[in-house]
Amino acid sequence: MMFAKALRERVRSGEITTSVRIWLTPRVRLGGRYRLLDGHIEVTRLQEIDLADVTEAMAQEGGFASLAALMDTARHGRGERVFRVDFVFVAPGDGT
Repeated sequence: MMFAKALRERVRSGEITTSVRIWLTPRVRLGGRYRLLDGHIEVTRLQEIDLADVTEAMAQEGGFASLAALMDTARHGRGERVFRVDFVFVAPGDGT
């Protein structure tokens, strides 16, 4: 799972623990670990939602200034299915 460079340190610090993704199919799995910086993120929830369910608050929780900014980033591919991904950052030595 990739994050914009501006968001990576906020994910690492635990400030950001959720992301909205628009994919053709899920690109992560529940419990999966994905390398980020010097550790990993571990997916704690993967939920398919309707695009209409994405809120301004969800965008801000994901580190974006607005829903429009989230959508500008999330709509970069051919994906049509919307997923909410919750995760924790796992630092080196914390079970990695």
